[in-house]
Amino acid sequence: MISSVRGRVVHSEADSVVVEVGGVGLAVAVPPQLARTAHLGNELHLHTTLIVREDALSLFGFETHDELSAFTLLLGVTGVGPKSALGVLSTLTVDQIAEAVAADDDAPFRRVSGIGPKTAKLIVVQLAGKLAPSRPVASRGTDAVTAVPAQVTQALIGLGWSERTAAEAVASVADEASETDRASVQALLRLTLAVLGPARKEPAGG
Repeated sequence: MISSVRGRVVHSEADSVVVEVGGVGLAVAVPPQLARTAHLGNELHLHTTLIVREDALSLFGFETHDELSAFTLLLGVTGVGPKSALGVLSTLTVDQIAEAVAADDDAPFRRVSGIGPKTAKLIVVQLAGKLAPSRPVASRGTDAVTAVPAQVTQALIGLGWSERTAAEAVASVADEASETDRASVQALLRLTLAVLGPARKEPAGG
């Protein structure tokens, strides 16, 4: 795993830089705002993660460890790949992401290119409690600490469903539910169970 890179910038494009380390040029995908300030010849230090795929090895880099941590968390959300996660961090700061999640507000994520309404809702649900905003945030009709969809997701996991299945079901139901039902753990859980089937549990490891 390549966890950091420090070297001279030898090339820069809209969303990537090439950093020379020990005579080797490493291509690193970065947020556009970082690429714009990466001047040729200057030294650059990046916190990085290597994404390994069957057909490619891709290095992603960020100025701060908090950005890298947020990128890693976003990759854990169903439907979010490296490019989409980078897109979120190109549009929103880590604090803005944390505040949106804490407020149960998926609107900022829907404004990111490549993020649809369902994925935006999943980001809010699956990142709940995993990012701490730097200032108190009032949630939209939800518990001040944990959003209702996140609580319902945890309840479903306790009943035997996988996190992915639970989060997807909650996000789908919350999209169609009334404002009153979205603000109630009991109501949202009841509606989601009606979709999943209260007596059906996934097999272990499913």
